[in-house]
Amino acid sequence: MTAFILVSESFTGGPVWQDVTERLLASGAEVHPATLTGMGDRRDQAGPGTDLETHIADVVRLIDEAAAPELVLVGHGYGIHPVLGAADRRAERVARIVYLDAGMPQHGDAAIALIQDAAVREELTAPAGDGWTLPSPAADEWQRWGSTEGLAPADLDRLTALAAPQPRATLTQPLELSGAVAAVPTSGIICTASGLSIAVIEHLVTAGPPQFRVLADPRVGFFELPTGHWPMLSCPAELADTLLAAAAGEGHRIAAPAEEVPMFLRPFLLDLPEYPRERIGRVDLHLPEADGPRPAVVFVHGGPLPADLEPMPRDWPQYLGYGRYAASQGVVGVTVDHRLHGLADYDQAAQDIAEAVELVRADPRVDGDRVAVWFFSGGGLLSTDWLSAPPSWLRCLAATYPVLAALPSWSIVDPRFAPAKAVGGAGRLPVVLTRAGLEDPEIDVTIEAFLTAAQEAGTAVEVVDVPNGHHGFEVLDHTEESVRAVEQAMRTVLGHLRSH
Repeated sequence: MTAFILVSESFTGGPVWQDVTERLLASGAEVHPATLTGMGDRRDQAGPGTDLETHIADVVRLIDEAAAPELVLVGHGYGIHPVLGAADRRAERVARIVYLDAGMPQHGDAAIALIQDAAVREELTAPAGDGWTLPSPAADEWQRWGSTEGLAPADLDRLTALAAPQPRATLTQPLELSGAVAAVPTSGIICTASGLSIAVIEHLVTAGPPQFRVLADPRVGFFELPTGHWPMLSCPAELADTLLAAAAGEGHRIAAPAEEVPMFLRPFLLDLPEYPRERIGRVDLHLPEADGPRPAVVFVHGGPLPADLEPMPRDWPQYLGYGRYAASQGVVGVTVDHRLHGLADYDQAAQDIAEAVELVRADPRVDGDRVAVWFFSGGGLLSTDWLSAPPSWLRCLAATYPVLAALPSWSIVDPRFAPAKAVGGAGRLPVVLTRAGLEDPEIDVTIEAFLTAAQEAGTAVEVVDVPNGHHGFEVLDHTEESVRAVEQAMRTVLGHLRSH
């Protein structure tokens, strides 16, 4: 007999699992929907000392009380933290851990690090009110905690009615793990409207940070649900079936990458000498061998990227290469580590870019009236403000394999970040767009929509095509075609910087 312990997202408790619980029980499973201390009808049991360890103890107690010798622990969102903590203490009782639309916290991580909404993170670090609880969301605020795709107004009302204030220390106390939990098989259930998919996970395993390689373990299976962050409300039958399949060890397996070096650490396609590099906060300046103020090109990396990623993009061969290439051409190459760590962080990242550009323009080694801004990949959405009202000193805007509209699964991105709508305000601003012929179809659709909107607005877009190039061709495809494309794009951008 399969036995489940279900642990839900912040503010919620056992009642949100009602429909799923009924279906699992009907299948013959043993089910324990958890209501942690301070949640639901236990809200009066919490106090200033209620923290993550309190919630871990709650789950440990459920494990100890369960009749089944082995259990499947399901952690939804925040719930994965107490699940992992409890499984680490009772690893011999846990047959599988299911990550339900949840992050991958490690030893020492606090749940606050996985909260995408910057305003929520700020609120947690600057307590208001009673100081030890975070107020539960109103019906129109749940999207700050994850996509509400698939929820009817009645579902949101139910979610709000069941919610309780979350003790802050449950979100800020680091997770303590001994390492025992690493031996437990896992499954991931991805809610695609939250911005993730199995295809994205496969890309992260192949090209992303080394910590994602563990997802290629044959004991790890993946499932997708085409819904938002609350599948127990939006599609309970499908979720129940998926949980049963996960418990049986089913799911999509991800192949281990053949290439040991992550994509972002592979060499740039041009072999360039180093130039003096000066670091000022989040900004690096690659300085040319020249007297007097020089034009500058600000390179804006893509994302979202984990906040703890090492190294950060300005130290990747790709952006070191672009910065050095600009310096070799007699202009200041600028790279910026902006804080696009989640899909809700575009506003924060846009502020980082604006501040970086002002810092660069104020530098006496830079001609502040001759600046270009060059966007890459998911950073393409950050071009919105520069297209809608370009300042006179912005001589060119460039974009390489950019995302130019929120992708279908990116429902929590602020809708104001829409380059295709903003391009109508670009006026005479030159735009240089480098397009990869082997682009992801979802991204290619956004590029085509942008080009159509630009044509209708009369904005001149110079397109550099790389017919046989992939997304990230500068490190993936070291071909003559790729080299010519990078050289052509740089030559075109510099031509606009130097024109009168």
